Amino acid sequence: MPNLFQHSAAVDFTPTQTAGRSRLNFFRPNMGARYAQNRNFDYGPDLRTNVSALSPWVRTRTLLEEDLSRAALSRFAYSTAEKFHQEICWRTYFKGWLEHHPGVWSAFLAGRDEAASNSLYDLDLKARLQTALAGETGIDCFDAWVQELVATGYLHNHARMWFASIWVFTLKLPWELGADFFLQHLLDGDPASNTLSWRWVAGLHTPGKTYLARRSNIEKFTDGRFSPENLESEAIPVQGFENPRPISLNLPDLQVYGDIGILLTEDDLNVETLCLPHVDVKAIAACAFPDDRSPQGCGPVVRKFLDGAIDDAMRRGVERYKVRARKLSSDGFEADLLVWAQDHNLTTIIAGYPPTGWCRDRLEKARKNLGAAGVALHYLIRPWDRAFWPHANKGFFKLKKAIPDVYRSLGLPV
Repeated sequence: MPNLFQHSAAVDFTPTQTAGRSRLNFFRPNMGARYAQNRNFDYGPDLRTNVSALSPWVRTRTLLEEDLSRAALSRFAYSTAEKFHQEICWRTYFKGWLEHHPGVWSAFLAGRDEAASNSLYDLDLKARLQTALAGETGIDCFDAWVQELVATGYLHNHARMWFASIWVFTLKLPWELGADFFLQHLLDGDPASNTLSWRWVAGLHTPGKTYLARRSNIEKFTDGRFSPENLESEAIPVQGFENPRPISLNLPDLQVYGDIGILLTEDDLNVETLCLPHVDVKAIAACAFPDDRSPQGCGPVVRKFLDGAIDDAMRRGVERYKVRARKLSSDGFEADLLVWAQDHNLTTIIAGYPPTGWCRDRLEKARKNLGAAGVALHYLIRPWDRAFWPHANKGFFKLKKAIPDVYRSLGLPV
């Protein structure tokens, strides 16, 4: 193995902004040509110096996408680190695409539930599913990735693609149940990125285009750690929900004044930047919804990360605004949120805009409950999303082409 970077190290996924910034600063020198040349190699969980592994902090917006972009631009010309910028924007693309096609999320939930129900009665499917989830398929790389995912909450992006391909085409399992397994255990589990990536591998996101895991490719990009035999040699697109026509986005400006409360969720924990001019923050509440990810809930690694990320965001919010913060129960969220608002005499609550997914579903229920009591819940749409999402209604190429212009509109020094 070539001596690529500063030193070998596993990633410390401590769920704090300080830890995220430390990882960002560590990886900053590697965001240029070395990233483009080596990002596809999966050297294993103890050697993650060729990828940033920042996605858990970005998923919760403990770090913002702009933080990563500015870090790269402070060290390299845009052209030198172009691949790194594009990878930042893939997550943005998936989120924006799902906003244009929210029915795909609903279809995934329905397909997941149907497949799970089938696995209760189809004994062959049940047995094959249990073997895969236990990491006992006999496919060395796949079984290792199952163990790594459950133990660490993370997989290299290339390993995620191989995993999904083997799940769908070699093991012949429903893609929705694989996507559900990822959501249970990924620290960066995201409704859009996860659902659409699995659909892409299966040939649904880009109709007819599949991703086939090959022995030679896995052997090369795992640096010889794995060389699996008996993988499926053909990837026939699966049948499923077709992409609907994109809908128009409605992203209104947020106009609120006076006394407000800030609500933090796992979709947006960047509490320092959720306040608006002329607004007086009176209180902070926070809640994550780990058990809304899947009918199976989520793994202990994810639960611990979310709990720590919420605690860190509340602590930072208390320091920033000099107010009290309250952690709300996910089980009784809607009722607890109203009680918190009434305790502080709030008429307005601001939360970061929740993209399509389980947080949006919970917040929309809470919004109706609050509205009946005369309390308004408003969403703050960040400039990054507002600028990029209109370019995310088709394929990634459209958004990729727009990155430099969007950066300039956001004041990023391209």
